[in-house]
Amino acid sequence: MTAAPDTATRAGRHAAASPADTAASHPGTGPTDRAVGAARVTLRRVIHSEWIKLFTLRSTVIALLAAIVALVGLGVLFAATSTGQIAPGGPDGGGPPVAGLDPATLSLSGVLLVQLITGSLGVLAMAGEYSTGMIRSSLIGVPRRLPVLWAKTLVFGGVVFVAMLAASGTAFLAGQAVLAAGDAASLTLSDDGVPRAVVGAAAQVTGVGLLGLALGGLLRNTSAAISTLVGVILVLPGLITLLGADIAENVSPYLPSNAAAALRSVVESPELLPPGQGLAVFGGYIVLALIAAAVLLRRRDV
Repeated sequence: MTAAPDTATRAGRHAAASPADTAASHPGTGPTDRAVGAARVTLRRVIHSEWIKLFTLRSTVIALLAAIVALVGLGVLFAATSTGQIAPGGPDGGGPPVAGLDPATLSLSGVLLVQLITGSLGVLAMAGEYSTGMIRSSLIGVPRRLPVLWAKTLVFGGVVFVAMLAASGTAFLAGQAVLAAGDAASLTLSDDGVPRAVVGAAAQVTGVGLLGLALGGLLRNTSAAISTLVGVILVLPGLITLLGADIAENVSPYLPSNAAAALRSVVESPELLPPGQGLAVFGGYIVLALIAAAVLLRRRDV
């Protein structure tokens, strides 16, 4: 993710007034007045500056639109494939692994891909500033540093959650309509567990995005952070299964991806944690990653 040179300048103006600018515009300004100027940094202004930085980048809008289209489109595709309305592709007739999935899970299957999109976007939101050098301007405007991370978390998490909640609701409704048209079992939003599954799908992709943001702050390198995120979300669950059935049974439910999957499961599975425990475990990973990013942000040089 790259930013226009004036993005940091515009954002910095909203975060705080520079003491040097204050002195220049008011000749004879003393140290006290300069301290007052620096003290004008507020979380609201930092949030405003992060909003500007996030939406100044065209890639943010493109990535969010791609995530919405993927979540809705894959939900419809999997539902249509399960009813035979779309014939499975491939020379051997193989298609998406839809057999045995409940109707809600079918409609929300796009989460598996979309979480990588939001995770990569989260990495870019943080690590991109290090690659462009814009982080220096951000921290000059906000010398205490931590408000920058908290503002990024609030802005990014809020925007992604709202967009993905709308997308998951649309994916569910569209998928159930396809299932009903194919004379297959379908659900409504009022059925038990469905509202939690729809909100859980949005929470999962948002949470992975926040993990990406934290990894971007920890590693300060876009490619390294994205590779680590993909490894944790996709590769690690497969590696655990190679360690034996007993270890996999005891460890797998507590991995980030499996803990998050419990949030969007209408039918509780013995292979997953209960939804409440899954939320606690998945949220714990996010909190710990953000705390680690905050500690290093305070201790390291830019």
